[in-house]
Amino acid sequence: MDGKIAALCNERRTDWDEVLQFVTFNYNTSIHAKTKQTPLEMMHGRQATLPFDQQKEIISLTQDPEHSQKIRIFLEKLVHEARSNITKNQQQYKARYDLNRQDLLLKVNDLVLVKTRTARSKFDI
Repeated sequence: MDGKIAALCNERRTDWDEVLQFVTFNYNTSIHAKTKQTPLEMMHGRQATLPFDQQKEIISLTQDPEHSQKIRIFLEKLVHEARSNITKNQQQYKARYDLNRQDLLLKVNDLVLVKTRTARSKFDI
């Protein structure tokens, strides 16, 4: 995110606070790799209305007694999808990590090297 702020700032980096809202909006409306959804959609249950979206004709709204139920179901579906995407991503990371690792086969009475730290922390008693 700091790279985006730096790219939009002036040469002396004195106007970073003026571009922060644009970078934040960009972050919140971008699809994230892990969840495959935007943070704004995860939070509010709908896509952002962007300035360049075409205006639709005016429509009259009627009361929908099941609206809150529909929103709850939709948000539960979004959370479920995000969780499954995160789990899939974690499994990919684990598989990549495990490629270069060997299982240790230790038995009782095997000699092992134990690293002990001799330096004391300022919080030690």
